[in-house]
Amino acid sequence: MGFSTGIRRSTFAGLAVGAMLLGGCSVAGSSEPTTSTVASTEITTTTTVACSNFRVLSGWPTSALAAGLIVVPVNDANPQLVAPEVSNGAGGVILFGNGATSALSGQLSALKRLNPLGVAPLIMSDEEGGAVQRLAGLLGAMPSARTMGATLTPSEIQSLAYNYGKKLLAVGVTMDLAPVLDVDGRPGPSATNPDGTRSFSAIPNVAAADGVAFAQGLQEAGVIPVLKHFPGLGGSSGNTDVAPASTLPLSELKTTGLIPFEAAIGAKLPVVMMSNATVPGLTSGPASLSRVAFDYLRNHMGFSGLIITDSMSAGAIEQIGLTVPQATVRAIEAGADMVMFNTVDPAVTFKDSVVALDQAVASGSLSRARLIGSVENILATRNIDLCAS
Repeated sequence: MGFSTGIRRSTFAGLAVGAMLLGGCSVAGSSEPTTSTVASTEITTTTTVACSNFRVLSGWPTSALAAGLIVVPVNDANPQLVAPEVSNGAGGVILFGNGATSALSGQLSALKRLNPLGVAPLIMSDEEGGAVQRLAGLLGAMPSARTMGATLTPSEIQSLAYNYGKKLLAVGVTMDLAPVLDVDGRPGPSATNPDGTRSFSAIPNVAAADGVAFAQGLQEAGVIPVLKHFPGLGGSSGNTDVAPASTLPLSELKTTGLIPFEAAIGAKLPVVMMSNATVPGLTSGPASLSRVAFDYLRNHMGFSGLIITDSMSAGAIEQIGLTVPQATVRAIEAGADMVMFNTVDPAVTFKDSVVALDQAVASGSLSRARLIGSVENILATRNIDLCAS
């Protein structure tokens, strides 16, 4: 496998069964005899303890839980390069590049069979249309969000996303890191503006209707959409991929950037990406590392789904002095369910991030319950029942 994260094949031998026993359940539920005496007659009864994802996950090693929260990057021309990380339990794979071939479907299918605990990784790609569309060469081009917003009705946008989602699912992509819900009318995307044509509109209600339509089209096709970048990068001071930047003040976002997210949450869409921007009036650092930002999304906005971070290797994170493993721990402590990165050596970054999370639990700075809860969120988003197999 090339390296060890502390998650070894021997650790997983029989773990699917052993974990259930440790959790006090079986696939069909367990029957534990109990004895009571009535009129000197011994009567044996049974108590059934139902199996659940929580009970199964409680038996997983901490390192396996940690690995399941990490998304590893790979070039779409050679996705098999992350086979060791998937074999070590990586929860997701994100495709980069634009060199995917007709072999992609088979390559991704092979990757999905490698997870030692039987939970295939999420396969992710940025398929927004226009300037950000990784698989355009293989699946055909989509117009940019801005073009969609200017030329198509929400119903037409939903249909377009549905048709493209079917193509994604056919090659094995199960999650699209789209749509962008940011409200922006400026030029871009660029080193100074992360949005530009990635935004459906500079009008909040239009961006909301079009973004929700795009997400619903993907969802109807069987692909999980991701709403980004909370709480809205439209009008931001810069591009967090390059350097630290801030959003508009929270007081302004309430009447602009948050409106599309309110609509999407109301539509019960499943996944939100937390941005790396500072939010004046809410956070003093990157939202992706701020418990206050996650609390705002959960408790003020009422979002109960899965939360993924923007890249932990972005300039906004690196330039405040954090490594990817350090930022990963900070993000999970704050409330993230999954983290992403894109480094020169993904294998090392993945290994070090799993170790960092494992050590944080061992030291008491991060609870195992936090990891279990996040893996539960991932499984719920994917409608996976560990007790059903």
